[in-house]
Amino acid sequence: MTLTLMNIGDAATAAGVSAKMIRHYEQIGLLPAAERSESGYRLYGERDVSVLRFIRQSRRLGFSVPQIAELMGLWGDSKRTSREVKAVAQRHLADLEDKRREIGQMMDGLSVLVKACHGNELPHCAILDKLSLHSPAQHQPAHKPQLRKGGAPSQGHHSGGSSPIDLMAWMRGVQVHQADQARETTP
Repeated sequence: MTLTLMNIGDAATAAGVSAKMIRHYEQIGLLPAAERSESGYRLYGERDVSVLRFIRQSRRLGFSVPQIAELMGLWGDSKRTSREVKAVAQRHLADLEDKRREIGQMMDGLSVLVKACHGNELPHCAILDKLSLHSPAQHQPAHKPQLRKGGAPSQGHHSGGSSPIDLMAWMRGVQVHQADQARETTP
């Protein structure tokens, strides 16, 4: 039996991923380091392509890299039980349900903000008022932010890319404040 090896471009095409992602998966340890040709080019076999397809399918379902590593370990373990595999998937499903609830809360909060804004030619905007709650007007930014490409933090400051968790926490704060305001205005 002859082992057919392919270059990174052919492996990427066969697996439905980019060459950049293959290098990334190697770097983080999901894919073992590739064999090399005499001239130093990466070479991949059918097993590598199968692993890459497994990773691609797992990513499509939203599994994290550690979860994929766990699933791959189970995939390669002939002594595994389906119970172990199901437990990984069930934990992921529960995480997705939590995220769905948090996204629903974010959408509800954002919907309230959008409805509060008149969206006309005047400068007053209820959205900005709610976002800047408890911030004096003199503390408004003095400049329009210029985000840097690549999203790398500059001089210890965030580049402006918040994680979804940060946004969810902020939206919960907005909703709590709205509930407090509603209680204060209710006789």
